[in-house]
Order: sequence, then C-alpha cells, then structure tokens
Amino acid sequence: MGVAVMNFWTRSVLAAGLFAAAFVPTSAGAGVGDLLVAPTRLVLDGRKGAEIILNNIGDEPATYRVSVEFRRMTEKGELVEVPSPNATDRAAEDMIVYAPRKVTLAPHEPQAIRIAARAPQGLPDGEYRVHMLFRAIPPATPVVQPSGEQPKGVQFQLTPIYGVTIPVIVRLGNLEAAAGIANVQLERSGSGAAVGLDLTRTGTRSTYGEVRVLKHGVKDPVAIQKGVAIYTEVAQRHVSIVLADAELEKKSLAELATMAKEMGIEGASTMPKQDLISSILKIRVRGPVTVEYIETFDDGSHLLAQTQAVLR
Repeated sequence: MGVAVMNFWTRSVLAAGLFAAAFVPTSAGAGVGDLLVAPTRLVLDGRKGAEIILNNIGDEPATYRVSVEFRRMTEKGELVEVPSPNATDRAAEDMIVYAPRKVTLAPHEPQAIRIAARAPQGLPDGEYRVHMLFRAIPPATPVVQPSGEQPKGVQFQLTPIYGVTIPVIVRLGNLEAAAGIANVQLERSGSGAAVGLDLTRTGTRSTYGEVRVLKHGVKDPVAIQKGVAIYTEVAQRHVSIVLADAELEKKSLAELATMAKEMGIEGASTMPKQDLISSILKIRVRGPVTVEYIETFDDGSHLLAQTQAVLR
C-alpha cells in the first residue's frame, strides 16, 4: 500500500520513548497486546513530515484509534495524566497534524501514520510536547446468556483496553540543554539490586539518551538503561538501573550458593535464587565506577554528563 508524503513543515519535531501496557511505561521498542509501534523516536528536519508504523502482529483483525493527550513527568521519572491542559499544551496540540486517525489492520498488516507540525506565526521559541496515543478498540461482542438461566440483577463484562503512547516534541528556535549526575549509590528496587542516581537538567529543551555505569577493566557497562528522558517540566529526576546478568540467571541455586560463599556472602545457603543473584551482582559492581549520561541521535551520540563515584 502506497503512502502519500505530507509536505507540511516544522522547525524541529522529536518523538522519544515508547510507553505502553494500559498506558503504563515499558521499555522502548516494545508493543502492547498485538500492536507494535515503530520507530520510538522521530526527528523531522523541517523539510518534510515523518511516519509512525503500526503493525498488527496478532492473528485477528484489530482497530486502533489515534489521538493526542497530555502527560507530565515527575521527579521519579513517571508520566502522569494532565487533567487541565495549559496554554502551552494547547499550542502543541494545535501544531500537530496527523492522518489517518483510525485504522483497521488485518493480521500482520502494517499501516503508516503520517505526522508533521505547523507552527503558527508569532509562537514563541521553545519546546512543546504532546503524547500520541494508539488505543485498541475492542470488537463488539454480544453477551450470550447460558441456556436455561435467567439473569439476576445488573451484569457487567469488563474488557481491558490497551494503548501505546509516544511523546511528540516540537522544538522551535535554537534550544540548548545541559545535564548533571549526582547521588550515585547502590539501592534496592522491586526487581533486585540496582544503581540509583539523580539526573539534573538545565536549559530550554529536554534531554533523551542512555545512562551507563562503567567499571575500570570491564569492557561492557556493568549497568545500562536506555530511553532516559528529562522533560522540561522537571529539573531533576531519579533513575534506578537494575543490575542483571543473563548467565547468572541460567545457573542453578546450588551453583549460585557456591559462588556466593566464595565471595564471602553470609547466609548464602538459605537465600532464594533472586537474592543470591542480587548479592553477587552487588559485590561485582562495588568500588569505583564512572557514570555517563549520553544523548543519542539517529546519526550518533553526545556525552551530556559524566561523574565518578564509589559504590559501597
């Protein structure tokens, strides 16, 4: 199926980060249910529009509605709904042009959503943002009453509705940003041991990239988190990077207990598997580390901030 090219122009538009699972953030590049959305980051150069590709990877036809909504970032890095959009939100919404707004996809069928931005004359330079929402529309399903039974009272059937959101940012003018890293330490997260830190941002635009924790003599980062944004409504946000090792996950409980004992970890023989893995990873990462916040682009990357720390 051919896709018409939109000739709308914009000075700069960027879409960063993918969020899903009933509008709860997940890892970039992921989908929800049978819907995949790509790319997760768009940059328009001011000469042409761009496309977002929806792909139904399920075995049944599916319908999705496309719309925009507003969200705010908290200092924990969470995105929360905005009940009362302000004038800046409305200006961003008015700039975004996209089509189609509703699609029905056959199984394994892709569809392009064309998107661009048109800034009105006199709009102040700055960064504007909306979140584009791709929401599944459940098919109409008649309620079938079991034979011989009479309904009693009011009956409801709840159907979960899933959606994917992509932040769409419009940048007008020559905007700049700087970042910093502070309070690097080991912490406990819901998924196990983690490296926690605070990112700070100054300037007139948001930042987006990945955080790497490096250890001297180790080739690859000992911890890494991609798709880390700091939006303009916050000057600081917390980041928690869970420590993980696929090879440790493959080992048996007995093998992990032996490793832990050799590393001097007390109580290793009675620990659950995930606690053993977390304890081993903590020992491995302890000591001097270098932490970097790197802004990533389609054509390269740029070091935004770097600091040295000692993990204990």
